[in-house]
Amino acid sequence: MSASPLLRPSVRFLLAHPAHFIALGFGAGLAPKAPGTVGTLWAWLSYLVLQQWLSPLQMGAVIAASTLVGWWACTATARHLGVADPGAVVWDEVVAFWAVLWLAMPMGFWGQLVALALFRFFDAAKPGPVGWADGLFKGFGWRGGWGILWDDFVAAFCTLLVIALWRFF
Repeated sequence: MSASPLLRPSVRFLLAHPAHFIALGFGAGLAPKAPGTVGTLWAWLSYLVLQQWLSPLQMGAVIAASTLVGWWACTATARHLGVADPGAVVWDEVVAFWAVLWLAMPMGFWGQLVALALFRFFDAAKPGPVGWADGLFKGFGWRGGWGILWDDFVAAFCTLLVIALWRFF
């Protein structure tokens, strides 16, 4: 793969390498508008399906393994796209939102929807600690690949903090 920047990856790019398929959220990142939101919606749906078959401990193991595999996939895909943090890479949203649901469940539909809205707010607006995290690991290589994931994990933490305060009060 060349390192020339692609503005928007194609289905051909998605299928050209296993890392692309993972990093682009099995195709969710190809959405022409709001790929991060589409990736988060895919994460929500896939979590609800996975929790039918997996215990909470197994789901935690899936999230941990998906973080490590995602680190590799995001690193490779960013390098192949020639962009340090491509918008089409949505695996960071997937894994981070899985973590939110894993730690905040059980919740009904409306609670899950609020969690999604909070997560999208923190991920997109990048207030305070999320903005700090977004600027911490920039560039290509393993450091940059981790940076793609890191700010979403901080957004997940902020989401969980708001949910915890909401439940407390």
